[in-house]
Amino acid sequence: MRSIVHFEIPADDVARAKAFYGELFGWQLSDMPGMDYTIVQTTETDETSQLPRTPGAINGGLMPRTAETPAPVLTVDVESVADSLKEIEAAGGSIVRPRTEIPGMGAFAYFKDPDGNVLGLWENL
Repeated sequence: MRSIVHFEIPADDVARAKAFYGELFGWQLSDMPGMDYTIVQTTETDETSQLPRTPGAINGGLMPRTAETPAPVLTVDVESVADSLKEIEAAGGSIVRPRTEIPGMGAFAYFKDPDGNVLGLWENL
């Protein structure tokens, strides 16, 4: 069984979203250098693995809203993004964003399920 390991919240005004979620929930927000992306820490993480210490808890990100990601995205951990995208297409889904590497971290992709929902895939390197 594959787990949901990350969430992304798209925003029309990222600065406003950062202030809203930071103040409302006390989330820690850190901009990723060289990327238009903000890491959202909702729970304590292990310093070595960067994984949440609390079972079932997940962290996420804030990013500008795009046509690819018009609504919040849940991201599922998979062994291979490429293999999973093939399975998704065979099952009636479609690729929104192909496998994209984040150097030193992993790779992700976005897909649509048969009902039009956009979800993400994550593969650790």
